[in-house]
Amino acid sequence: MAQDDLYRSVVLERAKSPRHAGDLPDAPLHGQGSNPLCGDRVKLHAMVDTQGRIATLRHETRGCAICAASADLMAERVTGQGRAQVSRLQAELVAAVETGIAPEGLGELAVFAPLHQHRSRIRCAMLPWSALTEMLNDEKDR
Repeated sequence: MAQDDLYRSVVLERAKSPRHAGDLPDAPLHGQGSNPLCGDRVKLHAMVDTQGRIATLRHETRGCAICAASADLMAERVTGQGRAQVSRLQAELVAAVETGIAPEGLGELAVFAPLHQHRSRIRCAMLPWSALTEMLNDEKDR
């Protein structure tokens, strides 16, 4: 896979013009993650509805295009989802980036499947998901 192929148009578009970036001042849930090896940092802010589903998720991402695009696509995809659905989706994404085979239900997140050939970039795509898992686990423990 050529380096240019890695940065598909959806990754570049979401990194350049994210749809779900920014703070959410009244959000009760917060999560963060960082990768000291490359400098990627993600902060998440979320609100959940009365049934425990993510009602709104915003991210503040400082990092490479892959990390920023992953955070934005994640925020879009998990809105309306409960913890179990988020966990299943994350497991599907992990399998896709490890094998290069994206299940049909992954949608636009399938853009990250080619990262299986670039092992060092997998952490970039998964960092927002790690922050989300930490945030949801902290919320569950309250």
